[in-house]
Amino acid sequence: MKKIYILLGLITMGMSSCESFLDEQPIDKVAKEQFYTDEAGLMKGLTGVYDILGATKVYGTDFLGQIEASSDESYRNRSAETSGFPLNLYNFTDGQVSAMWTQLYDGVQRANAFIADVNVPKMDETKRQQMLGEALFLRGYYYFMLVSRWGDVPLRLTPTTSPVGIDMARTPKAEVYAQILKDMKEAETKVATSTSIGYSSRVSKTIVQGILARVCLYMAGNPLNDTSKYAEALEWTKKVINSGEHGLNVTFDTDPKFNSFNQTIATVPVNSNNAYRQIFINLAQNKYDLKENMWEIEFKGNRTDSYNELGGLGSQVGFQFQPAVGSPFRNSIGYGYGFARATHRLFNSYDATGKDLRRDWNLSTYNFNGTTGARQAMVKTIVYGREATKWKREYEITNPKDQNQSSINFAALRYADILLMFAEAENKVLHGPSAAAYEAVNQVRRRGYGLPINTPSLVADLPVGLNEATFQQWIEDERMRELCFEGLRRMDLIRWGKYVQTMNAIGNEMASAPTVFNALTGPLAAQNVQYAKIAGQSTAQKHLLYPIPSVEMLSNKLITPADQNPGW
Repeated sequence: MKKIYILLGLITMGMSSCESFLDEQPIDKVAKEQFYTDEAGLMKGLTGVYDILGATKVYGTDFLGQIEASSDESYRNRSAETSGFPLNLYNFTDGQVSAMWTQLYDGVQRANAFIADVNVPKMDETKRQQMLGEALFLRGYYYFMLVSRWGDVPLRLTPTTSPVGIDMARTPKAEVYAQILKDMKEAETKVATSTSIGYSSRVSKTIVQGILARVCLYMAGNPLNDTSKYAEALEWTKKVINSGEHGLNVTFDTDPKFNSFNQTIATVPVNSNNAYRQIFINLAQNKYDLKENMWEIEFKGNRTDSYNELGGLGSQVGFQFQPAVGSPFRNSIGYGYGFARATHRLFNSYDATGKDLRRDWNLSTYNFNGTTGARQAMVKTIVYGREATKWKREYEITNPKDQNQSSINFAALRYADILLMFAEAENKVLHGPSAAAYEAVNQVRRRGYGLPINTPSLVADLPVGLNEATFQQWIEDERMRELCFEGLRRMDLIRWGKYVQTMNAIGNEMASAPTVFNALTGPLAAQNVQYAKIAGQSTAQKHLLYPIPSVEMLSNKLITPADQNPGW
């Protein structure tokens, strides 16, 4: 059951003061003392801070289907498009760029306003401090998304309450990261444990620790290259692991309705569900998994009820299946645009025999007949052009389903990521993989192969004798196999210093892609996917950062065209 509902639209910001306008006082202004009367009022304010996580350009409709769609694991499935964010063909006037910037700063503003007024209501002090910790973390997280994508950004730590004096120059990225660490470390001492909260959508101590590990890994890589942060990332991952609150999901529902279809190889039992698949089935069915899905971004509703907090999983990123108006399959299977497709590199990164069960879940093995709704098997040898089907609307329990969006939650932090971050950080600190680092990766891989995670496997385990560089390469490949389409790959490639050359290479590879056969309109429907070359071939050094949007430069006199990111 969903726990955090969005109770308010934009919470009234800047309640402390207001610049006079024609010397008249507004008659509809709500004083902070009136709004934050008690714990419930404060919670409504905190809900407004959380709300931005589901915004269209943060983790809402457009993030995975467009903003993070193009990397070496996926590409935008729209052959007619010739420009835009997913193709790395945009400029500083692009609406996607400005919308993402604006929404993230809206989150910062809401967090700043909440932090400024957190002491107004009379309430239990322990609960007040917990809420303060959550707001501090969220402010840090919004800034993390800003600085990792734009570099130097204005660092605003107080609420904007007046149009006077709002201009602010860009703050050096090192200072922004320092503030992020400060906010999150303070938050870690205040927020509750995951177990005591009981669900995954509210920030807990281990969520803060896990994201601190992610922040430190970004700081250790490009462009800061502060390699001392590997040790700090290692310590944060150890805290999560040692908490005992989390672990890899190893169970699954044996109901035949969750069985797969057209698997590459037969398993025992044939086409059975498995523990990896169950992670995403749980997300579609609103079942919290505190162990694996540590932090979930909530989505709810179908536009026929009082909620309109919908996302893009399954509908934007999923099967391309578009039954006619009035078709019962719009509800039973769900309408989908199929905006993201998997690259041949992702397909080929998995075990060639198909023993790695993750491939046949993450990449489509079937589609649906528009007339009968029956599953149509894809040709098993297809390498290019499979759809990104990690989230499947056929398992979404919302009834009826909205056409354009879904209520499927997004897991912004999974325990598998913690294990892979631990292994990467330990390898860097020790200049070679330890037994613990090997075991962390092997547990993730064993689960992917449908094997017991604590039992060594000749089939799934990494080869012995790897050095620092070769182990790092295995980590990079394993992160793609395990975490594909979860919004991490582009930024991973950037921090590893490999984004431009990787994108250029895959662009050239896609330029010579063969005609493929898929099941979109029939078992042998031919399609040319060479259009997917555009994003890779367009990628240049300037794409390591987004441009400062024109709307910011027009409204902020202290950011001029001379302050623009290189190449824009």
